[in-house]
Formats: sequence, C-alpha cells, structure tokens
Amino acid sequence: MYNLVTVKDVVRVPPRRFSEELNKVIISELETNLIGKVDKDIGIIIAVTNVKDVGEGKIIMGDGATYHNAVFEMLVYKPMLQEVVDGWVTEITSFGAFINVGPMDGLIHVSQVAEDLMTYNPKTAQLTGKETHKSLDRENKLRARIIAVSMKDRIGESKIGLTMRQPYLGKYEWLTEAKSGDKTEKKEEKKEKIKTTAKDAIKEGLKKSKESIKKK
Repeated sequence: MYNLVTVKDVVRVPPRRFSEELNKVIISELETNLIGKVDKDIGIIIAVTNVKDVGEGKIIMGDGATYHNAVFEMLVYKPMLQEVVDGWVTEITSFGAFINVGPMDGLIHVSQVAEDLMTYNPKTAQLTGKETHKSLDRENKLRARIIAVSMKDRIGESKIGLTMRQPYLGKYEWLTEAKSGDKTEKKEEKKEKIKTTAKDAIKEGLKKSKESIKKK
C-alpha cells in the first residue's frame, strides 16, 4: 500500500550548497540519503514529495555544514497482509513466479498459482495446469493477495509471499474468462427458469380446464 507520511528529522546542508535555494537543497539531500531505504515501521521510501518546514541552521564545531530541523513529506510503500495487488510476472521458475509489486518483487509459490496442479516447462519458462491447461508466462498481468511479509533493512532482502488460489484472483485472462462463464451460466439459468415457469403455468391451466369440465 502506498502512503504519504510526514516525518521530522535533521538535515545536513554542505557548504558547497549554501548559495542554492534551501528547500530544494533539503529535498535533494534527503533523496540522496533516503530513497530506496527500508523502514520497518513505514515501509520503503519512494520519494520526498514536499518540505513543510525548515528550522534555522546550526553549525557543529569541526564541520562547516549547517544542520536544520526539517519537517517533510515522503511517499512510501508498505505491503500489507491480505492486501490485493496487481502486478506483472517478471520471472518464472520451477518453484513459482516472481511478480512485480510496487518497488519490489513478490513470490507466488507454484502451489499458490491455481487450484490446478501447475508444472514447469524449462524450455518455454512457463507454468501450465495439468487439467485446465491454464498457462502463466513472463510479462502476464495478474491479481494476487499478499499472504506473507518479511521486511528487512534492504529491498533485496525483503520478501513478499502471494497467492492466487482465492476467488477473483489470477491472471487477467483467467478472470475475464471466468466472468464470461458466469454471464453465460446466469443466462442459461434464466432461460431454464422461464421454461420451468411456462411449464408450471401450462400444467396449472390444464388442471383448471379439467376441473371446469368435470363440474359441467
């Protein structure tokens, strides 16, 4: 989940940048030091979007730079358990598929791709269903649910576990096919209901006719 968070911190401005506009320097220095870092509480830092307040600079003995208390806004990404996400398949392996989720990749284990038994074809780098023959390829777009999160100090060490073995999840093509199938099924049910209603009406009409003849 993407969020905008407000943070207060001390920012160092080096002497070589004293002639530049302070707010721009603050953003630049923050981006250099923070972008791509992982904070276990707020998530992965994507961008510094705004500086809300900058205090008066202070100089520390032995350092010619100025240090400013600053309040600024950041765009962060923090994967949440049970969150439904859309992504692209970046890699297919024998043990599952890696999916691009925001600024990082998550793994859908081969057992979590579909209800069907999925097998890996090393020649085509593809996962295929044994009974349904559904296939999952690199660059396919899909929808999945986050079922495991492990955030470390670096993006490369952080992990996301995903599943598509739930209703309304899966490759976009599968979802479209399922939706079309539901519409067809509903149409057939409606037709069958109309037929049943018509038959019941005819039977009721015949019954009443027979009763009318007997009375005469």
